[in-house]
Amino acid sequence: MFKIGLTGGIGSGKSRVADMLGEWGATLVDTDEIARALTAAQGAAMPAILREFGPQALAPDGALDRAWMRAQAFADPRVRQRLEAVLHPAIGRETERQAAAASGSYLVFVVPLLVESLDRWRSRVDRICVVDCDPETQVARVQQRSGLTEPDIRRIMAAQAARASRLEVADDVILNDATTSPEQLRARALTLHDRWLALATTTGR
Repeated sequence: MFKIGLTGGIGSGKSRVADMLGEWGATLVDTDEIARALTAAQGAAMPAILREFGPQALAPDGALDRAWMRAQAFADPRVRQRLEAVLHPAIGRETERQAAAASGSYLVFVVPLLVESLDRWRSRVDRICVVDCDPETQVARVQQRSGLTEPDIRRIMAAQAARASRLEVADDVILNDATTSPEQLRARALTLHDRWLALATTTGR
């Protein structure tokens, strides 16, 4: 099956683009959604997280306390490495399971940190698509939807690949900056969807 790696920085709009592609017949495998399911209350990764970090890592409902974990990871990069050591193998297994079951027109892996783990992804996808916007727009969007402070958002952005690094590896780019209307974003995504459908047909995948 023809495979797209869809990525972009926090607040870029990649989830909105992914939803459109799914609406048009692509199969989505979203690593963020998988991570959220694994770290929800009763999620498959929660026993290992409890063993690794103790009860303070749990929210009152038994899910991962994301705010606590984010604060610990900002204070000590080794905390993020320990969390990734627990989560990444489980995310990888579920990603493979969902990909093997895919039956749509083509397959889209939605991977926020694709560029940061390019060695794992470049050979697994036929094309990399970056949803792109400027950093100031990222900050404004994330503030509007999440209530995070600007310093917190910029720390998250600093832990992600730089905009130039994402664009450097992109085969396709969807611009979604502050001047982009919902209709323009939809038209840009549809143009690429049609192109990918044609490539999926001509490559026979």
